[in-house]
Amino acid sequence: MKTNKLQTLSEFKDEFYGNIGTEKRTALEEGYQEFKLGALIHEARIEKGLTQEQLAEKCGTTKSYISKIENNVKEVRFSTLQKIVESGLGGKLELNIKL
Repeated sequence: MKTNKLQTLSEFKDEFYGNIGTEKRTALEEGYQEFKLGALIHEARIEKGLTQEQLAEKCGTTKSYISKIENNVKEVRFSTLQKIVESGLGGKLELNIKL
């Protein structure tokens, strides 16, 4: 049976980009502010072989709204994100807050 090893974002960055202060990690951290949720939705939609219109239909929204989210024109509410991920993409949305 295959097991999934979950990692925190910090663990992932340490493993693939090195420790804080290294050149590769610094480049990542500087570009991290430009990271947007829309890119993740876009990649997942393409991986599933869906058009924006098909994704919108599956999750009960419009193609225009999906486009705006993917292009970072519009922020997405958590409840809408959950519909996109679960109903539209067939995935599971998990939120993890560490203090």
